[in-house]
Amino acid sequence: MADWSVKRLKEAGADSIKFMLYYDVDEGEEINRKKQAFVERIGDECVAEDMPFFLELMSYDANIDDTKSAEYAKVKPHKVNAMVEEFAKGRYNVDVLKVEVPVNMDYVEGYNGDNEVIFSKKQALNFFKEQDKATAGIPFIFLSAGVSAELFQETLKFAHEAGSSFNGVLCGRATWRHSIEPFAKDGEKAGREWMRTTGRKNIEDLNEVLAATASSWESKVK
Repeated sequence: MADWSVKRLKEAGADSIKFMLYYDVDEGEEINRKKQAFVERIGDECVAEDMPFFLELMSYDANIDDTKSAEYAKVKPHKVNAMVEEFAKGRYNVDVLKVEVPVNMDYVEGYNGDNEVIFSKKQALNFFKEQDKATAGIPFIFLSAGVSAELFQETLKFAHEAGSSFNGVLCGRATWRHSIEPFAKDGEKAGREWMRTTGRKNIEDLNEVLAATASSWESKVK
């Protein structure tokens, strides 16, 4: 986006700025310093234009291809929480962090199903506590990362149990992804019916969970 700036986006009608960053905290300084400087520039421009800055953080490991694997699950808490700690620093001028949950719940005791247990419930709770501390008081919302609606709702309850002060969610695939099957099999009418019934219920159920688990962002904003 060499020909765009926050000023130009504002002039085009934008009322906030969202940037998604893929980041491996253990990658070389040659790469990460460039990413950090780029985010700093966006943050500075947002301050100058009085525009809210939403930063979406996506973790990865340069040496692990599958972020859903057991191998990655073992390092995910470190990858996610260290990344959050970095970009919660004041130098980036972020207003809202959009973050992954710090553990893959498919490998947590009691949530693992047929998968191996990599972390006990106590360990997983501590990772959520560490993440909350790492945000340094900046409002943050959880990404659903495409897990099932049921697992995402259970994860939010788990985060609340840990004392996480998360302020909401950005939820896409966890709500609607299963609409693809009836749409592909039986056409548009079936897809719309799924969205009207099951999809709507997913959203209503999620709203109920959020009402009981999420915290107001107002307490974090001066």
